[in-house]
Amino acid sequence: MAELRTAPATAVASAPPSPRVPLRHTARGYGLRLALVALVGVVAAVGILVWDNPADPGSSGFWVIVRSRLTSVGTILVVAFCQGVATVAFHSVTDNRILTPSILGFDALYRVIQTALVFLFGAGALAATDGLPKVALQSVLMVAFASLLYGWLFTGKRADLHLLLLVGVVLGMGFGSLSTFMQRLLTPSEFDILSARLFGSIGTSSASYLPWGALVCVVVGTVLWRRRHVLDVVALGRETATSLGVRHQREVRVTLVLVAVLVSVSTSLVGPMTFFGFVAALLTYQVVGTSRSARTLPMVVAIASTVLLLAYVVLRHVFYAAGLVTVVIELGGGLVFLVYLLRKGLR
Repeated sequence: MAELRTAPATAVASAPPSPRVPLRHTARGYGLRLALVALVGVVAAVGILVWDNPADPGSSGFWVIVRSRLTSVGTILVVAFCQGVATVAFHSVTDNRILTPSILGFDALYRVIQTALVFLFGAGALAATDGLPKVALQSVLMVAFASLLYGWLFTGKRADLHLLLLVGVVLGMGFGSLSTFMQRLLTPSEFDILSARLFGSIGTSSASYLPWGALVCVVVGTVLWRRRHVLDVVALGRETATSLGVRHQREVRVTLVLVAVLVSVSTSLVGPMTFFGFVAALLTYQVVGTSRSARTLPMVVAIASTVLLLAYVVLRHVFYAAGLVTVVIELGGGLVFLVYLLRKGLR
């Protein structure tokens, strides 16, 4: 009887301890990280609005300057949302974290549109056509290009994502060559004016663009959020997704079109940003520790916004070079991309 009474105690004592779940994988840990990143972003946004404001606090001139700076903050938030969400969604459907949406040729198409405008109508055409209609037309052209490309490659026996990426690379190279050819035929003054437009710049955006861009972000973001569980299934691969009842080909095509909409809005607002989305997505994966869309989508928006806001604060108020924000981010993003690629290659 003594042995019977002591056996349960021995079994309990010898049972292995239950594993402890790291804080980063818990809902509470995720919420704390998201709140902390968002708080840093809010502080950076307030710094952009009020730091180095020459007017007296609370005066009418003070608020006039604050309202003028709100355009930059709004542009940063829209661009950060578009680049971050587009990259994470693109990684989900391609199952490859090295690729970025720019591989599909959107940046090269933007350069072709801008270069052709100067080549056909002169440098004055850039300023004469500035406005919401031009931005909307550029976005429509990019989305139409992506839709035609996806519709052609995802029909019949050509339904292959790798073929799509390969065609996107080839078309991007073709657009780049066409842009270079037209640029060599421009006068030096026209080339200088065009070059200023081919580099991403937050200062080129207008307040009239923001309501339209924010509306697109809300609509596309809502659609992707409602499809977040489908994205997780698609990321498992074609065979697994099909066995789970998901129409893999259709879901990939729809997601890529939504990605094209976001990238086209960002590119039309501030110009090409090749590596910013990659950096934001990479930081998100490191912070979140999982690839679940329900956690990566909100976090990538917070991280992308915070990174871009902090970069704008530092370059504007410390180095007095606000126009170089996107250039510096692209340079740093390119270096991060190379390091990440080399580390993965060495493994």
